[in-house]
Amino acid sequence: MSVFNKDTSKEDGTDTIIGPSVKVEGNFVSNGNIVIEGEVKGSIKTKKNLMVGESAKIDANINVNNALVSGEIKGNVKVKEKLQLTKTAKISGDVETKILSVAEGAILNGKCSMSGTDERVLEKEEKVEPSKFVKGK
Repeated sequence: MSVFNKDTSKEDGTDTIIGPSVKVEGNFVSNGNIVIEGEVKGSIKTKKNLMVGESAKIDANINVNNALVSGEIKGNVKVKEKLQLTKTAKISGDVETKILSVAEGAILNGKCSMSGTDERVLEKEEKVEPSKFVKGK
């Protein structure tokens, strides 16, 4: 499931895309979705969603609604709802989110704080038996 719904950008009409050859410095504020494939230094804030591509290098504090991270972030990350880290994600900084999804291979160096997790979501998640991790069984 992606954090980006097809109808999301229609609400304000615009998405911002920072391509792989683009470098941005400063405080970046948007009301729409943001897709970053290039480099950003400073801060990033949006009421919508952030997608960080594999080639992206971000040196910024981030404050967004949802985030899907495949690239590198150096800075604190605050996500109101769901933060998804793919196998190529690298975060060096503190993370605050409601829901966290981490793929095998992702790197997270920093404190992680999760608040307001809905227990109904936890009940729906697949429960992994400890015996699946013990070799020879």
